[in-house]
Amino acid sequence: MTPPATGVPPDAPSLLEPLPLYGAGFAADPHGHYRTLRAQGPLARVRIAPDVDAMLVTDYHAAVDLLRDTETFTKDPRVWQRGVPQDSPVLPVLGHRPTALFTDGAVHARYRDAINDTLALIEPHLLRAEVARVAQGLIADFSATGTGDLIAQYARRLPLHVFTASFGVAPEDTERVVRGTAGMMDPEADATAAHDDLVGVVASLVAERRRRPGRDLTSYLLAHPAGLDDDETVRQITLIMSVGHDPTTNLIGNALLRMLSDPRYRGSLHGGAMTAREAVDDVLWRDPPLANMGAHFPRHDTEFHGVPLRAGQLVLVSFAAANTQSPPSVSDRAVRSGDGAHLAWSTGPHRCPAKQPALLMAMTAIEQLTSQLCDLELAVEPGALVWRPGPFHRAPAHLPVRFTPLDMAPEPDDTGVPDAARQVPNRVGGTPNG
Repeated sequence: MTPPATGVPPDAPSLLEPLPLYGAGFAADPHGHYRTLRAQGPLARVRIAPDVDAMLVTDYHAAVDLLRDTETFTKDPRVWQRGVPQDSPVLPVLGHRPTALFTDGAVHARYRDAINDTLALIEPHLLRAEVARVAQGLIADFSATGTGDLIAQYARRLPLHVFTASFGVAPEDTERVVRGTAGMMDPEADATAAHDDLVGVVASLVAERRRRPGRDLTSYLLAHPAGLDDDETVRQITLIMSVGHDPTTNLIGNALLRMLSDPRYRGSLHGGAMTAREAVDDVLWRDPPLANMGAHFPRHDTEFHGVPLRAGQLVLVSFAAANTQSPPSVSDRAVRSGDGAHLAWSTGPHRCPAKQPALLMAMTAIEQLTSQLCDLELAVEPGALVWRPGPFHRAPAHLPVRFTPLDMAPEPDDTGVPDAARQVPNRVGGTPNG
């Protein structure tokens, strides 16, 4: 006789023990794990790596309260990380660095202003053109074969190629940046080595731009009135690249998967931007690219939504669990803003500063792909896809597809420069200090 379904993941321990949020079990069924965690209340005990526990907020309103409460909670993890093994795979993501992500008050405002003002210099029409340029080059690399992996060959490569061009990274260092940012979030890689290599590339770039400024985001950040020193500049650029890369990659990949597997989108891959936007919105609600993040630490022993917390204890926000708990009502103005109330971009003083560029990048990437390969289909059943392990993100490891091969041979030109369309210019809008 088949036992009744309980909704409890098969690897779930007793509710008295932390529920692991890493490994194949969680990657395959995160929403089953979130249902189990909700049985503990608005916050639940989880394990995000061997010997590293946290409290996870799964309730929507509790999540909003946490993200906006700068009096009770700090973003500085240094008290917490004293008790974390130095070789833990989560330290490159959660460990303290002098960036906007790990600071509060005036220090945070100084870093945040420099980042916001620099990103504001990106002209949307130039960003769209650069994304299209990179997308066309990446598509050309596999379009003649009739098969491809939309994660490895497209979604993972596109954001960093755009970021590196915008910040002025030398072409020969692009692959190091791609590997560094991807490795930081990969529990099966040496995350510390990946982070250190990324910092090395950016440090060399900052030193060069300090000597010889250019028309790129690195030069603008160095010229900002905040007066960041070289190390502070390196840290903010590393933050933008690492925090911007994986979420954008995941957003592109998850939206493409939705369009390829959901019957609502079947037969309409080339149906226009609205279809792509609906897929993106669907992903931001149900499978946000950063599923669990928003690390906060109580400044003192306290009680939050009826749950006792210790000073310095790690508290994470499950954006995925909070979003899918139940969408808030339209009348709930405390949490609604703009055209949506999901938490995929977070909220409060540490909300994502790159929402608009990330959305534009994802939408353009999807439009470019589906307009050129309009008969795309999954090469495997959706249930056969393998999801990336790890507590922080939600994304397929690979997205194999097939399609009618295209002849993408470039038209001959008189310039003598091959593949000119694949060269991404260092162009952003505005002027330093603008």
